[in-house]
Amino acid sequence: MTAATDRVALVTGSSSGIGAATVRLLAAQGMRVVVNYLSSAAAAEEVVAGIEAAGGQAMAVQADVREPAAVESMVEQVQAAWGGIDVLVHNALIPYAVKSFQDMTWEELGGKLDAEMHAAFAVTKAVLPAMTKQGRGSIIYLGTVLSRQPRQGMIALGTAKAALAQFARYLAQELGPLGITVNVVESGAVEGTRVGANVVDDEMKQRRLASTPMGRLARPGDVAQAVAFYAAEDNTFMTGTTAAVNGGLVMY
Repeated sequence: MTAATDRVALVTGSSSGIGAATVRLLAAQGMRVVVNYLSSAAAAEEVVAGIEAAGGQAMAVQADVREPAAVESMVEQVQAAWGGIDVLVHNALIPYAVKSFQDMTWEELGGKLDAEMHAAFAVTKAVLPAMTKQGRGSIIYLGTVLSRQPRQGMIALGTAKAALAQFARYLAQELGPLGITVNVVESGAVEGTRVGANVVDDEMKQRRLASTPMGRLARPGDVAQAVAFYAAEDNTFMTGTTAAVNGGLVMY
């Protein structure tokens, strides 16, 4: 555990997987962290307890990030306890259909696009006033290699995350003069996560391992390291960029 700072990081969907690895790492680097969850209260409290046992500061806050009122309430709760949010890591995974375009309805594809962007819009809007007032902030969105490299059945997730990545670039352009950076971390399949389970069966896993220079799938901690790099207090000039965390499977 490094020396504590007064910086606050909100990580959406952080009761497990990449989000949990991220809050643990940010807390170990001295930030006060908000463990957001939708329904996994016990898991979120377990993450908080682990961080506190290691000497960090954390709180668990329930909110459906697709609901602006719930997001506003969460941010108000954090502000009442700790003040403004310095780092937003939008990691929460919005449900999606895994099927071919020919079998997909507009409600499934359009619904995923709407929910993905609605959540990103809501959480970003909620943290911007404090970031703007203090003249600094870091916003990091979790993307996926599927937005660049299609996989069978993943059109809903890949299309929605591609939209999120372009949204991030527009925000980077607009918010840069305010001292706020906006970046994306795009991973390949990650072991132990729902996306990893949906993307990679055993046969495909072996094919991917054979074509990945690093010879393995990503782990949640690999992705957390890239997020922490963007979130660092002295990382104030990188914006509008994408970090590829895929072991060299796709090189941009």
